[in-house]
Amino acid sequence: MGRTFKKDYFYINNQPNKMNFLGEFDVKVDAKGRVKLPSALIRQFGDGQSMRFVVNRGFEDCLVLYTKEQWKEETRKLAALNPYDKKHRQFMRLYFRGATELAADASDRILLPKQLMQHASIDKEIILFAHLDKIEIWDKQRYEDVLSVDSDEYADLADEVMNFSKSNDSE
Repeated sequence: MGRTFKKDYFYINNQPNKMNFLGEFDVKVDAKGRVKLPSALIRQFGDGQSMRFVVNRGFEDCLVLYTKEQWKEETRKLAALNPYDKKHRQFMRLYFRGATELAADASDRILLPKQLMQHASIDKEIILFAHLDKIEIWDKQRYEDVLSVDSDEYADLADEVMNFSKSNDSE
């Protein structure tokens, strides 16, 4: 059977999350669609965590890789949506479209489904962007395009998202 890793918890909104990934990894995709997981990323799993995953469509034309355990957490959140609401049903269909279970082989490789690779325009060079509890899988050029913002744009985005100006105005 595959490798297992220890459970490590961190908290978002006072709720425990199982993993805390970090890093950007340049990786090649072979002709069959296999991706070797970098050893620096594998070490972040720790003991007790299986190398079983779910890959799914992400936003901005990337893919998202979840540990099997984290995928269960994601689906629990979605189970709270109202199946009688048309927008909720549509979101669930779009969200689950293409979701596929994966397991790393003995060489720590995962096989990306062709339809998901096409969705994300993945060819040969990808970036694994590991953050919080998931790993985004990007075509390298698309990733660079999405993140090509200058320092002023980054500062403005931080100000808006983190509400720095609003919290400072109240003082």
